[in-house]
Amino acid sequence: MPRVRGSFVTKQRRKKIIKLAKGYYGAKHLLFKTAKEQVMHSFKYAYRDRRRKKRDFRKLWITRINAAARLNNLSYSKLINGLKVANIEVNRKMLADIAIQDPKGFTDLCKQAEKALAK
Repeated sequence: MPRVRGSFVTKQRRKKIIKLAKGYYGAKHLLFKTAKEQVMHSFKYAYRDRRRKKRDFRKLWITRINAAARLNNLSYSKLINGLKVANIEVNRKMLADIAIQDPKGFTDLCKQAEKALAK
C-alpha cells in the first residue's frame, strides 16, 4: 500500500483555524496551537453570551422603566402590578422604549396603573 502524505488536509484544517483567529492579539492569530485554544474559548464565550444577552437586556429595560417610574412617583414593582391589574399588556422592552421616546405617554400609563391600584 502506498504512503499517504496528509499535508494538504492538515494545511487546510490549520488554515481554517488561523482564519477564525484573525484579529486576535499576539501569537493567538499566528501560531496554530494557541489559535486553536483561543478559537475554542471564543466559541464557548459566544455560546454563553448568546444566552446572557437576553438577561442583560431585560435588566437594562427594568432599570430604565424603574428610573422613569420613579420620576412619576411610582416604584417599578407597583407600576408593573398596576398595569397587570389594569389589563394593560405591554412588555418590558416596549415600556422601556416608551419611557425614553415618549415621556408623556409613559406618564399616562403610570396614571392608569395608579388608578388601577387605588381601586
